[in-house]
Amino acid sequence: MENFVQDVFKHLENYYYSIVDLTPKFILAIVVILVSWFIATRIGIFTGNRLKARMHDRLLATFIARLIKSVLIIIGVLFMFKIIGLDGIAQSMLAGAGISAFVIGFALKDIGENFLAGILLAFKRPFSIGDIIESNGVKGEVINLNLRDTEVKSDSKIIYIPNALLIKNTLINYNSEGYLLQTFTVGLEYGSDYGKAIELVKEVLKRNEEVTEKDHEDAAVITDISGAIIQLNIRYWVKTGTNRKSAECRSKIIAEVLNTLKENGFVLK
Repeated sequence: MENFVQDVFKHLENYYYSIVDLTPKFILAIVVILVSWFIATRIGIFTGNRLKARMHDRLLATFIARLIKSVLIIIGVLFMFKIIGLDGIAQSMLAGAGISAFVIGFALKDIGENFLAGILLAFKRPFSIGDIIESNGVKGEVINLNLRDTEVKSDSKIIYIPNALLIKNTLINYNSEGYLLQTFTVGLEYGSDYGKAIELVKEVLKRNEEVTEKDHEDAAVITDISGAIIQLNIRYWVKTGTNRKSAECRSKIIAEVLNTLKENGFVLK
């Protein structure tokens, strides 16, 4: 019994010395990860500000700054594991358990896929901040591009679309070099003076200060006839703005076009 008690105390003593021996390493590891996080954040902010000042593409500058920050944090985490002494254990586990590596890789597949898609989107540039895009049934204004997803503002809601979906599926960008195309259709009674209606619509578009003629021709054309109704399609360009501002502009132009046509004796269908 006495030997048993001595063995217990001996093991407890060994555990105590082991904990005492590891405590400085844990403290140093915590300090390293905190310092790494602080340095990565500061460098990310500094890099972002410098890139935004030098680059025309604010979205790409922000993405690169966040990518640099993430890489620095990952390096700090790996260094923390090395201090604790878990790097050898992790390597042994990955080398001796291929099935575990497969499971981990499969679990992180979506994260890695979205990350790579984010890099492609950042450099391919299918859209910029402020552009109106539509994809996967979502239409709205791009406000941010992250490593994993793209933030789109639609009707006062922030929608997060995984980057991989934007790469895989159809992506519609309604903007062209800072301009947004808006369209609507008006039904005219058969036998109306279509030429006059087109001229009236063009006059309305020319009077509106928000409609731009730079590099784009405003148009009002007859696109179809259905029974006794003539379809007059109106298309014009406005400068890129918020969703709300674009909607207000479109509403204002539609109302002005309808009122102008009615005042000139046109019967709308």
